Amino acid sequence: MNANESHFPEITLLITHYNRSSSLERLLQTFINQHITFGDIVVSDDGSKPEHLDKLTALSSKFNYRLITTPKNKGLGNNINKGQDAVNTPYTLYIQEDFEPKEAFLEHFKDALDLMNEDAGLDIVRFYAYFQYPYLKSYAKGYGEMMFSPSFFANNHLKFYVYSDHPHLKRSNFLQKFGRYPEGIKGDLTEYRMALSFVQNKGRGLFYENFNDLFYQKNSADEPSTMGRSSWRESKNPAALAARTVYLQFKLMRWTYDYFFRHYNK
Repeated sequence: MNANESHFPEITLLITHYNRSSSLERLLQTFINQHITFGDIVVSDDGSKPEHLDKLTALSSKFNYRLITTPKNKGLGNNINKGQDAVNTPYTLYIQEDFEPKEAFLEHFKDALDLMNEDAGLDIVRFYAYFQYPYLKSYAKGYGEMMFSPSFFANNHLKFYVYSDHPHLKRSNFLQKFGRYPEGIKGDLTEYRMALSFVQNKGRGLFYENFNDLFYQKNSADEPSTMGRSSWRESKNPAALAARTVYLQFKLMRWTYDYFFRHYNK
C-alpha cells in the first residue's frame, strides 16, 4: 500500500483528552507506525493538570496537531464542542485518547469513507462498541446499518445508541444537524442526550459488525479510565441480574418517553 492510500486529506482526526498524555502519545504514535495520516489533527483538552498540559504542548510539535485548551475542566460536552468547532474538513474521525487502532483498522476505515462518499444520507460510521448494536441490517463490506425503531417490540434499550462516543467517522456538519453536545452534565448523560437527538433527527449510521477487531481500549494503571460503572450493573449474582433486567426495562420505557416528548437539542 502506498502513502497516498493511507493519507486522508478530507478527514480531521479529533481527539478529546483529559489527564492522559501518555495515552494520547501512544495513540498518535500508533497512527504514525501504521502510516495513517490526516488532513488535520485537533486535540481538545478539558483542563488537564499542568504536567499533562506541558507534555501536550511538547507533543504538538512532534505530531503536528492543533491543541485546543480550556482554563478549567468543563466536561465531555464542552470538550467535544470546542474540538469540533475547530474542524475545517468535510469529515471527522473522533477518538478518545485511551483507544488505539489495530492493524486491521486501515482497510475497514477506507471502506467506511467510501461508503459515506457513496451514500450522502449516512451521518456516522461506528468502529467500536462494548456490545453489538441489537438491530442491524446488512449493508456492505462488513458493515450493518443500525435500524432504530421506537416500538416497544424492539425491546433492547441499546437501540437508542445509534450514535456513540466510541471511535467513529462522521460528517463535520454534525453539530448543525443534531445540535451541540449538552454541557455541564456527566459524560454518560452527555452521550445519551446526543444519542437521543440523533435518532429524533432521523440520523443514519453504520456499525462494523466485528466491532472488537479495529480498536483496543487501553487503560493502564498509570492512566486509568476516568469513567466508572456501578458494581451491581456488572455483577453475575442472580439477584443483581434480576434487578438489572427490571432496571433495563424501566430504562427502555423512560427513554421511549424521552424520544417522544423531550427534545434537548431543539
